[in-house]
Amino acid sequence: MRVCLVSETWSPDINGVAHTLDQLSQELLTRGVALQLIRPTPARKTPTAARTPGIQAELRVPGCSVPGYREVRIGMPATRRILHLWRRQRPDVIYIATQGPLGWSARRAAQRLSIPVVTGWHTNFDHYCRDYGAPWLAPALMRGLRHFHNGCRTTLVPTRQQAAELARQGFQRLEVMGRGIDHKRLDPRLRSAELRRSWGVDEHRPVALHVGRLAAEKNLSLLRETLHAMRAARPDMAQVIVGDGPARRTLEKALPDVRFTGFISPEALAQHYASADLFVFPSLSETWGNVVPEAMASGLAVIAYRHAAAAELIDSGVNGVTVPAGDADAFREAAVALCQQPARYAQMGRAARQRAQACRWPAIADTFLSVLEQAREVEHASTRTCRI
Repeated sequence: MRVCLVSETWSPDINGVAHTLDQLSQELLTRGVALQLIRPTPARKTPTAARTPGIQAELRVPGCSVPGYREVRIGMPATRRILHLWRRQRPDVIYIATQGPLGWSARRAAQRLSIPVVTGWHTNFDHYCRDYGAPWLAPALMRGLRHFHNGCRTTLVPTRQQAAELARQGFQRLEVMGRGIDHKRLDPRLRSAELRRSWGVDEHRPVALHVGRLAAEKNLSLLRETLHAMRAARPDMAQVIVGDGPARRTLEKALPDVRFTGFISPEALAQHYASADLFVFPSLSETWGNVVPEAMASGLAVIAYRHAAAAELIDSGVNGVTVPAGDADAFREAAVALCQQPARYAQMGRAARQRAQACRWPAIADTFLSVLEQAREVEHASTRTCRI
């Protein structure tokens, strides 16, 4: 099967969309799928300038950086160039991961050539509108997105909760496809006494970890409040934040005792996960949240809202703690209570590791490929019927 992936972001960009597409493309290549890629031209002097191994054809279009997200580039409209590529090398099915100008161009070109399109729902755009001070924009944006997705064969969403919410808003032909984790990279045995000493703790003192982009949509005010409350309850606790973003300087000033690492390599991240004890994640903007199953696979007890991956994977009180979405008081109280119960969070971490074992990329890729094959077959059947 010949598949074209269309995305405004691609590895090694650090975000959930790029990570998911990187894992899926690797799995598809091992299955003999012929892949094309359409994406914005990377900014100069970045690692993304290299060509992607295994991709048979790659079209790069002009792009521009997203305000507040310099490392993320939006592709400009490119319908003619996409049509030219697909007339020469026609894919069987197209997967559009992002709904920017490039995604709309690909959808338009696919409709002209009668190529089936599967789309992905990777971003909660209405949530971002609220976080960036434009809640009035959300209704119009959702209408446009509904038109975009309902004009395609299938829309893949990461959770049943998300599928139900979008269905209530009139989105059609939704299928659930979760996310996997790299079990070879994430392992509690990577726990490092040396790394913990650099954080100023021994084996008997807790470490609370947060991983994520430091930006408005990540509910950083609650993260700040929760870490303050946890430190008041456990003054001997170390707190570590992995990630970077426009809110980092403000957060560093508010949390002078917290260690900020910035972005780190995947190998170093795996060691940071394994060397911590609790994972604090107050965000509500994710459609999935890869860091939650990654923390679980590393043997950490996670405190999160009952939302996205946490809602799917955590049995609260057994392999982590979840509280109702938006209940900030309950979130802080749960984090404070758990950090004072080392035996409990250690037991939860072991159970979390077992639960995360089910999140494997080969199984996720099987679901993805099945949806693509179904879209192709429906199109072929429709074409044959028209000819008859």
